[in-house]
Amino acid sequence: MAFELPELPYAYDALEPIISKKTLEFHHDKHHAAYVNNLNNLIKGTEFENADIIDIITKSEGGIFNNAAQVWNHTFYFDQFGKDSAKEPKGPLADAINASFGSFDEFKEKFSAAAKTLFGSGWAWLVKKNNGSLDIVQTSNAANPLAEGFIPILTCDVWEHAYYLDYQNKRPDYIVNFWDIINWDIVSGRY
Repeated sequence: MAFELPELPYAYDALEPIISKKTLEFHHDKHHAAYVNNLNNLIKGTEFENADIIDIITKSEGGIFNNAAQVWNHTFYFDQFGKDSAKEPKGPLADAINASFGSFDEFKEKFSAAAKTLFGSGWAWLVKKNNGSLDIVQTSNAANPLAEGFIPILTCDVWEHAYYLDYQNKRPDYIVNFWDIINWDIVSGRY
């Protein structure tokens, strides 16, 4: 099965000024596209040639895993945004956040700290664990919580290409602004 680069669910300038059109063009059209192309080339003639992306992530290693996970991670990341949405979750996800972290503000603080303190490149994730509780995890490089049996709910990409054109080396500024473009209806639906 050949994988395709999914289209963004919004216009390239829809997240400005938080994420610029130029950043989305590079991040989506160059970085994300490269992972898709690399994955398609790497799986030819392998046991993963006709596998779905989740099977590849949970069963592969090395370059195949890295590219498959990055395809999935980026699609998941881009799909969670929408500038004109509620500023926090409601319903069951809000209840689960309050139960796991005390309040939405405490959750935001802990999640932001995880994103800020991840050394090098990677991802901060809100995940649902097997027991139904929520947790915040950091993953380096392409690592994905699906491989650990967790259900991803929200992520923050802290590879420099996600923010460098807009924020240079100011990852904390990117993370502060990240909260203003989360589409909580989409994120809540993942719970």
